[in-house]
Amino acid sequence: MNKILKKLNDFNELVMFKHSIFSLPFIFIAMVVAAKGWFGWSLLFLGVLAALSARNFAMGLNRYLDRDIDALNPRTKNRPNVDGRLTPKSMLIFTLLNALAFIVVAYFVNDLAFYLSVPILIVIGSYSYFKRFSYLAHVILGISLALAPTAGVVAVSETITLWSIYLSVGVMFWVAGFDLLYSLQDMEVDKKLNLHSIPSKFGAKKTMMISKVFHVLTVIFWLLFVISSDSSLFGYIAVLISAVMLSYEHYLVNKDFTKIDRAFFTVNGYLGIVFFILIILDNWIY
Repeated sequence: MNKILKKLNDFNELVMFKHSIFSLPFIFIAMVVAAKGWFGWSLLFLGVLAALSARNFAMGLNRYLDRDIDALNPRTKNRPNVDGRLTPKSMLIFTLLNALAFIVVAYFVNDLAFYLSVPILIVIGSYSYFKRFSYLAHVILGISLALAPTAGVVAVSETITLWSIYLSVGVMFWVAGFDLLYSLQDMEVDKKLNLHSIPSKFGAKKTMMISKVFHVLTVIFWLLFVISSDSSLFGYIAVLISAVMLSYEHYLVNKDFTKIDRAFFTVNGYLGIVFFILIILDNWIY
């Protein structure tokens, strides 16, 4: 039993399960807005399964393909995909099973979700390849998480609305922006390994400026989402609080690079949760 628990913990560390906090709130934000309130226990269950299986697939594939890179990076050399705790075969099986699970779950959601399931897997699986030849990999990561709210509205209404596009584009810039800050930790390693990233190409100062621009665009598109979805007071408060939290994130990183983890995990994690709670209030009170 202990051996099984240890192996589960290794897979948990492999995919960094706690980072699901970034995508899950925005799936359910889209579902709440599309349903104009509660969307049902069945869709809640299927939505969680779809989100987790898609993310496990993307992270599992990323860790499987990046074994050689992670082994040469001091920050990642102790990950389970490198130190021998998980074999390449076990990681590949884990990745393929999650891909299959995502497709099966999409089938039970609705026809459009099922038709989009494989294209979605292709997009979210492409990140590992992009960083080997393009510094725009950060944007690809943003697009991958931006598919979450799109999937949410598809699950409820079997269509893609204008407000969901605004929400998704905002998520894309949000994720790309904080990934730029997180990537500052690996700037020198990326240069040494000839990996493509905005920090390694443009340097820290320009990277932080690009990140700020991305986060300004985040606020703009989330404001467009609130306007186009006919949100009321709580929706506007959600955008305002997001702007404040993103500003605080940049304040932390500008002040001290050692606080990148705090900015990345804590601030962005709470941002998604606060946004979700306020959108719930907006749709259930008004």
